[in-house]
Amino acid sequence: MMPEKTVALVNKQINAEFYSSYLYMAMQGWFETINLRGFAHWMRAQAHEEFTHGVKFHDYLIERGAKVALTGVETPPGQWASPLAAFEEVLKHEQKVTALINQLAEEADAAKDRATGILLQWFINEQVEEEANAGEIVAKLRMIKDSPGGLLQLDHMLGKRGKE
Repeated sequence: MMPEKTVALVNKQINAEFYSSYLYMAMQGWFETINLRGFAHWMRAQAHEEFTHGVKFHDYLIERGAKVALTGVETPPGQWASPLAAFEEVLKHEQKVTALINQLAEEADAAKDRATGILLQWFINEQVEEEANAGEIVAKLRMIKDSPGGLLQLDHMLGKRGKE
């Protein structure tokens, strides 16, 4: 049986993962409106990935016989000042998700909940990748500055996500 505090934190994490999906879908829509379809493609793929993370936590609670308690998902913003501003928000958001997962891991450790600890190890590794990817794109956007050619080249690169 899972400790109640751990169940509550996993339910909170489900909501955070679904919010991530909403946020990236909002960004996908915004990138479409400014004709950066490669950026939009990257965000759509990211939104799908985050949704599957939420489902993974959801299914884990069910497997453990714990109660799933879904809550409303906050409405994300709908536009950003620039592609750089959008990706800076992505990086900041992924850092927040990392902190939530780390909090959950600390609680699982304190409760000696080994099964949850094993599950969370996958998410901890995933967050290292998420932050690195977002950080790399932020760095590239900062290098590009106001270069339309550089922005279009990055757009082309991001449009290849999952197609390699």
